[in-house]
Amino acid sequence: MNITSENNNVIIKNIEDFDLAQTLECGQCFRFHKLGSEDFVVIASGRAVRITHYDNKLVIYNTTVDDVTNFWIQYFDLDRDYGAIKTFLLDKDARLEGSIKEKSGIRIMNQQFDEMLISFIISQNKQIPHIKKIVEQLCETYGDYITTIEGQKYYSFPSNEKLAAITEDGWRELKVGFRAPYLYEASQKLGSGQISSNSFYNKEQLIDAHDANQILTSIKGVGDKVASCVMLFALGYRSAFPIDVWIKRIMEYMYFDGKDTSKNVIADFAQKQYGEYGGYAQQYLFSFGRELQLGK
Repeated sequence: MNITSENNNVIIKNIEDFDLAQTLECGQCFRFHKLGSEDFVVIASGRAVRITHYDNKLVIYNTTVDDVTNFWIQYFDLDRDYGAIKTFLLDKDARLEGSIKEKSGIRIMNQQFDEMLISFIISQNKQIPHIKKIVEQLCETYGDYITTIEGQKYYSFPSNEKLAAITEDGWRELKVGFRAPYLYEASQKLGSGQISSNSFYNKEQLIDAHDANQILTSIKGVGDKVASCVMLFALGYRSAFPIDVWIKRIMEYMYFDGKDTSKNVIADFAQKQYGEYGGYAQQYLFSFGRELQLGK
């Protein structure tokens, strides 16, 4: 990976195993706006930048090398060897070859804990475009203005204090439906500090995944799937294996002769099959399964 700066834009060259569109559009992130096939505005941690990816070059506009080095590389997980991860998974299970080949550019992003918790509570029983719309409305209503790009205004994700000030009726005004009391409770816990990313560390080490799941599922409306998404996309639990309808169907298709199989059985199988790399396998399978429409 080679990083240079030209005209206030930062260019990263020679990135292997990365595709910007695949990474943003695979269901793990809701705060991006597509300008072209490999041209996006990405909003994260109070930043909003235009990013393009072409000819194996990632161009991040109107930023600095320091910000790219200290934030965006970690955000997109660009300093991790995904070639080694793919080799491990294929050695473990050759049946993943099709999924990995089709979606070889996906990386698991490292996103903000409170944003992931709120976003994935919103996500239940909703399609991605609708989730994105609600999250954007939340940010426009309660977040802070960041910048305007190509005529579009962009806003930060609301602070925990602002989230905690939203009433149940305020959540309902955002068209979240039955999720309003869940979002209210989660926001109260975030605002009071009862739960934060620090809740998942003991002496700077991540606590056991089971204990992390217990903390998250103690929040009203957070089940195993939402907890696993938050653990995988915000907290660094790369063994987490979120199971929704897409994953359930593709796992049944690939491993259980197409037979209806409980999520608990699938979760146990994934833990044994993929171990600490479960989250990576899930992302390849999830995106591949959505494309094949195996969830329908």
